[in-house]
Amino acid sequence: MEIRKLNTLRGLAALIVFVTHFSDITNWLDGVLGGGSGAYGVMLFFLLSGFLMAYLYLDRDFTQANIQDYFLARACRVLPLYLAVVFGSYFLSSTGKNTLYTISDLHTLLGHLLFLYGESVLWSISPEIQFYFMFILFWMCAKNRKGYIYLLIFAVMILLFLFNFPRIYGDINGVPYNAFNVLRSLPYFFVGVIFGMHYRRLKIPEYLKKHWFILALCLIPLMYPDLTTITSDAKRRMWLSYEVLLVMSTVFFCVVFLVPNNNVLLANKFGDFFGKISYSFYLLHMPIIVQVNKLDFSVELKLLASLSMSILVAYISFRYFEKPIAKLIRGSKTSQLNTEKVTNCTSQ
Repeated sequence: MEIRKLNTLRGLAALIVFVTHFSDITNWLDGVLGGGSGAYGVMLFFLLSGFLMAYLYLDRDFTQANIQDYFLARACRVLPLYLAVVFGSYFLSSTGKNTLYTISDLHTLLGHLLFLYGESVLWSISPEIQFYFMFILFWMCAKNRKGYIYLLIFAVMILLFLFNFPRIYGDINGVPYNAFNVLRSLPYFFVGVIFGMHYRRLKIPEYLKKHWFILALCLIPLMYPDLTTITSDAKRRMWLSYEVLLVMSTVFFCVVFLVPNNNVLLANKFGDFFGKISYSFYLLHMPIIVQVNKLDFSVELKLLASLSMSILVAYISFRYFEKPIAKLIRGSKTSQLNTEKVTNCTSQ
């Protein structure tokens, strides 16, 4: 069963990141929507990822065929565009043209290819990929040892809190790595997993499901460093604050569990469209903003141009690159399985 609301939520997460980067680069509205606030969009991405992994896979049997399908689906979605951007950035950087991202040497390239390090928005792909492998442990426990999932999540989150999210980063023989990015992201994946485990089983009374719960999304801008009423340094810790985790989890819970599935603001064709292109929009918007900012336009025209071009490029990428590549990979897998079936039938 498709949860259409998640498409719009994914698109909203990408848009939060876009607005933050545009604000930082152009100083739009004196930068009040910047200051690292794009982190809240990435947090939504990680919550969504954990939720969908649990929702789609934990009820399936833990078999070799299902595990292969799982990794194939994840690889088809994430890797083609990521690898294209990484290699494109490397070749452009080696010629002195940093029109994508700065990956200027072989060691940095290896850090990206091994999912140990990431420049600019590419940093978030490493935690995503590493979580895919961690999720296998949850899946293995899901059928007969589901309680271990809660125990593991609780233990890791307590350890992260007690050790204040250790700053583990550096290089190995020149290849950079940043484990801190993974550690600070884990709580969001974990909360998403817990929500995904209970989505089908948790029976929310109909009288609690109200369209106005969509207003919970307004809590996100209230946490922006330049807008929040919080006076402690927690407002700038973001990833390291369990208070922020609580608020973001509350927002996610309200939208996914309490807002009716037919909410016109969340379940609509534009949301479906933006959700589909959100990944390419996320990966490609930053270079576009940088290039548009060089033009002698007003900041409002720069915003319109950056947003329009980012959507257009993201659509072209999704429609003519990501989707065909995923179809080709899945088609090869299907053909291989059919061949194996024919071979087995023949041998019998």
